[in-house]
Amino acid sequence: MSSSRVTAPARPRWIVPVVLLALVALAAWWYLGRAKTEDAGGYRTGAVERGEIRTAISATGTLSATATIEVGTQVSGTLQSVEVDFNDSVTKDQVIARIDPSTFQARLDQASASLSSTRAGLNEAQAVARNAELDYTRKADLVKRQLIARTDADQALAARDQARARIVSANAQVRQQQANVDSARLDLEKTVIRSPVDGVVLLRSVEAGQTVAASLQTPVLFKIAGDLRKMEIVLAIDEADIGQVREGQTARFTVDAFPDRNFAGRVKQVRLAATNTANVITYPVVVEVDNPDQSLLPGMTANAEIEISRRPDVLSVPNAALRFRPAEESKANMGPGFGAPANANRTAATGANGGQGGNGFVQAFEKIAAGLQLDDAQKAAFDSALQEMRDRAQQGRPGGANGGGTTGGSAAGNVGTRSGGAAQGGSADRSRRLAERMKKNFEGFRASLRPEQQAKWDSELLAMTSGKRAPVYKLVDGKPEQVTIRIGASDGSRTEIIGDGLAEGELVIIGSARPTP
Repeated sequence: MSSSRVTAPARPRWIVPVVLLALVALAAWWYLGRAKTEDAGGYRTGAVERGEIRTAISATGTLSATATIEVGTQVSGTLQSVEVDFNDSVTKDQVIARIDPSTFQARLDQASASLSSTRAGLNEAQAVARNAELDYTRKADLVKRQLIARTDADQALAARDQARARIVSANAQVRQQQANVDSARLDLEKTVIRSPVDGVVLLRSVEAGQTVAASLQTPVLFKIAGDLRKMEIVLAIDEADIGQVREGQTARFTVDAFPDRNFAGRVKQVRLAATNTANVITYPVVVEVDNPDQSLLPGMTANAEIEISRRPDVLSVPNAALRFRPAEESKANMGPGFGAPANANRTAATGANGGQGGNGFVQAFEKIAAGLQLDDAQKAAFDSALQEMRDRAQQGRPGGANGGGTTGGSAAGNVGTRSGGAAQGGSADRSRRLAERMKKNFEGFRASLRPEQQAKWDSELLAMTSGKRAPVYKLVDGKPEQVTIRIGASDGSRTEIIGDGLAEGELVIIGSARPTP
């Protein structure tokens, strides 16, 4: 029996290298094509997006009870007993320690005996005075009938007056001795040390049998924290940020003990006592914290953020877009960041400054009003004020929503071309005038609001009218085209756009294309 084997034809060895070479060529073609595309555009872009802009100030502080009391003693002696320990809960007026009262009891007994003796002296002086009064009365009658000499009557009068003076002196001695008794009784009461507040014992620094001396300085026996369901954090805020901090602002913080939990608080107080540390000025800001489960403990380090503003559902651009300047304009302005180019006036005058057009402000006001939860009367007042603003904008009269028409737009464009105090002062004046016009236009509507609505309206109006103007660049036909916008809050990576000028989804230039390696 014989068998035969079929042999497969051998695969040519050149196929694998050819396939690999083709893949490398394809990758190179794709990469070079992508690089050429980037070089053709020459710019990197970012999108105009709608979302939330949140601004916050970061600081660290230490958690503490709202009230921490150091309990001491005003009298010296030996501690007879210590009746509380660390972490014990105490109530107001609860006995927490006792000092041996024997010495103070003896002093009280001595003072009481002296008081009794002084009162007996007073009674004696009063009896003598009554006898002297009767003696003088008799002798005065005898003198009138010329039965005794005038000298005897005068001596009786002097004796009466002396007796009266002894009564006054005895009364004073009684009051003095009564004060000594009260002082001795008070010292005796101080031998019983009581808790001044409801709270928790944080520190106990004495033991029974220990002698305490209250001479020049009151010794601290206990440290008691108030109700730990309410705590506070004292944050050190830099002077550059303190102007943005207000009472009532929200603060959020974390502690190392609970890294996965976020705690909330509220700014309670902005203190005026500045601290200078290595020429760095900081101000203490007190944040009150609810601690219902008492998981937060005194002394924990809190990493906190105070929320300065929260702008929901707003348009924003990348911060890099505000810093970008085309190469030729950067050279003309001695590098990037020195202001808008020379053609800013023309761009603003043609209405591309975004935020000077009436529609932008109208939409902004409508968004603010939507968040105020207006009733029918308030809504009618708002619609009336808004229609008046539209009419002024259409007629081109000063005081309309366009902020002064084309002249205002041109002024906006000039902000970037000037440096120094003159440009800054002009921008500040324009913002102030714009804010005054807006307040006057809506003063009737504002009067119809409740106090909490007025506070929110004023805050939103200030944010809108104080926004600065800045140029950004869109890519049009492969070339940058400037658009001047009004900017608001920034979270460090993106900045809010106030008004119109850019639409959601548009691309703005954030930098030049990276060079091809």
